[in-house]
Amino acid sequence: MSQTLPPLNALRIFEAAARLESFSAAANELFVTHGAVSKQIKQLEEWLSVQLFERSGGRVKLNDAGWRYLVQVQDGFDIIANATQQLMQPNRQRRLVINSTPTLAMYWLLPHLAQFQREHPDVELRLMTSDRDISRLDTPFDIAIRRGPGDWPGYVSKPFLDEWELPLCSPKLLERLPITTPADLAKHTLLYADTRPTAWQRWFTLAGVPDLKPAATQQFDHFYLALQAAMDGLGVTLGPMPMMQTELENGSLIAPLPGPTVPVRGYCWIAPRTALNDPTIAAFCQWLERSAEGLKGLGTGSSVEVR
Repeated sequence: MSQTLPPLNALRIFEAAARLESFSAAANELFVTHGAVSKQIKQLEEWLSVQLFERSGGRVKLNDAGWRYLVQVQDGFDIIANATQQLMQPNRQRRLVINSTPTLAMYWLLPHLAQFQREHPDVELRLMTSDRDISRLDTPFDIAIRRGPGDWPGYVSKPFLDEWELPLCSPKLLERLPITTPADLAKHTLLYADTRPTAWQRWFTLAGVPDLKPAATQQFDHFYLALQAAMDGLGVTLGPMPMMQTELENGSLIAPLPGPTVPVRGYCWIAPRTALNDPTIAAFCQWLERSAEGLKGLGTGSSVEVR
């Protein structure tokens, strides 16, 4: 078998360079020089008699053969990692690393995690948050949650949670300045998030007030800050449902208008292709789907699909 395997160190360097699409970034990740990465990639291509990267003007890009090889190499590394973990931790608590977008983690995932832990007390959960593409993450994960659908080579993914948006504000704000029609929003401060810059304009168009100008605006770099600002009475935001259901039920927020609701891209779970062989990862993915299955389609009553 050893005669049919390329040098394993070259494979490790190839995986990093291909995943990051940069020899320099791979060198930084692996604590080697750029020259060492370039040399190992060249030796691997010579060993395979196949070119894996296109090189142009000092930049590198995976070609079709490189993409196909990357998927298989990552699958092999995942199998080795899973086997090693099971061998080293046969009787220890299984750690599951989840990387989620921040808003979903705060307002939907965390309130539901207690149920998963009751069902799987032997699993230690580590929850991390990021808006970055999974190919750009610095820390490995078992399962990621991102907006989808998307193209994630080397991974499997499945939509599990729909999302739609509608105006939300604090009850105290509504007492001071009632909102009975979409046009009433012109009297209010509207809260914007850098991560959803066109959300309000989409809603204005759907509500029949495409030229509406608010009394003022406030801008936040993260969506969850805009949501907190709305709860604190600073203005009206477009809130994501069903994530804000708890806040509506406990009175922290109120939906002053019955509609329209705007569906946006929902959420997918994402896992390495071989990870579903791991019963813990498979169980978490199935749990995500069960937790969200009663929520599909609830926000599509008077709406249009936007992306």
